[in-house]
Amino acid sequence: MSILNFIRKELIEIIEWTDDSRDTLAYRWPDEDRQIKNGAQLIVRESQVVQFVAAGQYADLFAPGKHTLSTENIPVLSTILGWKYGFESPFKCDVYFLNTRLFTGNKWGTANPVMLRDADFGMVRLRAFGTYDFRIVDAPKFLKEVAGTDHNFRLDEFAETMRSRIVSVFSEALARAGVPALEVAARYGELGDALLPIINPVMTDKYGIEITAFVVENVSVPAEVEEAIDKRSSMGAVGNLNDFVKYQMGKGMGEGGEGAAAAAVPAQMAMGFGMAQEMMKSMQPGAQAAPPPLPGAVSAGAAADNGLEVLNPEQAAQILSVSVEDVLAAIAAGELKARRIGSATRIARSALEAFLRGE
Repeated sequence: MSILNFIRKELIEIIEWTDDSRDTLAYRWPDEDRQIKNGAQLIVRESQVVQFVAAGQYADLFAPGKHTLSTENIPVLSTILGWKYGFESPFKCDVYFLNTRLFTGNKWGTANPVMLRDADFGMVRLRAFGTYDFRIVDAPKFLKEVAGTDHNFRLDEFAETMRSRIVSVFSEALARAGVPALEVAARYGELGDALLPIINPVMTDKYGIEITAFVVENVSVPAEVEEAIDKRSSMGAVGNLNDFVKYQMGKGMGEGGEGAAAAAVPAQMAMGFGMAQEMMKSMQPGAQAAPPPLPGAVSAGAAADNGLEVLNPEQAAQILSVSVEDVLAAIAAGELKARRIGSATRIARSALEAFLRGE
């Protein structure tokens, strides 16, 4: 073997890397202790960048394309190695290939509950998990803070390294966002999009990666918070109770039959609240065993048989939280028993109670 052929084998003329693993993030090209030839060809494929490191310092960064290594296109390396007037001899340099494609479906989760200060519940413990997509956008920072000098840094190593860091950033972002615990648990589908603008700058600045999607798949909260969410949802579904009762009564009276019976349900609810209040009053110390007559009620001794307490339509409407017209319509339909006394229509209390029971 001639000296010329021996020298050629000891020099690197072409630098390239074909990734067929689909899970490699950073790869240090093996130089086998050889030197890079002046004018060597560097081939960088799509979804790759190449970072040169010389004398422990980050030098030139190369984007996809075919590059000839000369003084003109490696100015940082020339400065580090002291090539003031160009170079002719071979040189040593670490070459790192980084994969810049999008890595999707990476899992994250809180190993321990995250403490959240909430305006409604004080300190609340949350557990959460989901997925995120990312890509490398700052090669020097990623090599320095995440991959290090590993010759083949893979996705599983990244997941182990970043899991706790992702959760830490998530906790900080959640605290800064000030999202109430009720909203966190009920609308976690939108939570990821809301937290992404807070999480992303931190991840890029600290680790050189960009989070393109951050998905919160589930958030679990303590049982008492879940109960509060259920109660709030029920109240929101009913809305204004008075309006709901009026609507149901009017609809039932218009339909008749089964519709009228269904309309009695909200009316019974409203009447039940009034009766419960009267019963509570009667159970208080010093109260009479029997509930006192309602304000404005007329004694049945003067107007009705059997000593019944009677109400006028206005009082019945007030108890049922409906209009007087609705009460009169119920009387006309035979759903509510009433008696005309003198010039006024009176409704016996027992009739109202029967109406409440649906009899």
